Amino acid sequence: MASLIEIQSEDVFDESIRAASPNTLFVLYFHTPWAAPCAQMNTILSTLASTYPANAPIKFLSINAEDLPDISEAYDVTAVPFLVLQRDNKTLETVSGSDATKVRAAVEKYAGGGGAYASNGLPPPLQAAPQQHAHTNGNAPTTTKDLSSYAPKPNDPLTTAQQASQESRKELNERLAKLIKAAPVMLFMKGTPSAPQCGFSRQLVSILRENQVKYGFFNILADDDVREGLKVFSDWPTFPQLYTNGELIGGLDIVREELSADPDFFKPYAAPSAATA
Repeated sequence: MASLIEIQSEDVFDESIRAASPNTLFVLYFHTPWAAPCAQMNTILSTLASTYPANAPIKFLSINAEDLPDISEAYDVTAVPFLVLQRDNKTLETVSGSDATKVRAAVEKYAGGGGAYASNGLPPPLQAAPQQHAHTNGNAPTTTKDLSSYAPKPNDPLTTAQQASQESRKELNERLAKLIKAAPVMLFMKGTPSAPQCGFSRQLVSILRENQVKYGFFNILADDDVREGLKVFSDWPTFPQLYTNGELIGGLDIVREELSADPDFFKPYAAPSAATA
């Protein structure tokens, strides 16, 4: 059966493309290890790949968008997970996000169903039931209590750990609220403007420079609390994140959309010399 192959370098990627026949369908999967939706997509594609025989004219390639930024930029990847369906060096379709239905439909549109499982191309969901365990204590057997449907109630007392967690969360949120307002334009990125540590951060820094924006930045790789806390605080799971006047604009793709709709979007935040030029 086919499998999802992790690409380790640009040379390996180029060789994989060159060695394949022109009718081979490539499913290029761009991901990052820190984006939660990518974990779901990894499972979806691994399962989908397994429905095709190993000699089928289809290859599933997994590409770390940050480790291989040149490949990501060549395919204009601005958010993950992101899929490119390609044949004979021509892009047939792209899919953004982790919607299993859209991914399966796109792949089967150009490759047909794998046929290893049901007609929907994916194996049936696993069924699980609480397991009963008999214990011999000299009397009648007993069974474990089924807590699978239990959910904490609002009036349940908090544990000591939960109380401490709430207090630390409050302190972190207060810190984050101050950080996002530290400058009129604040960029939370991987690395620094002079040494970005991911392709997305590098591209966003370039956009800010091109528009001569005066901005502050925070290297989220240097502080795990900010890195994880800001995902929840802003309800935005990926980086970089750009804020203006304490309000979230979004990531690279959103910033590009804003500039496309309004080329003067950054004009109020440009350096004085640029604004008056």
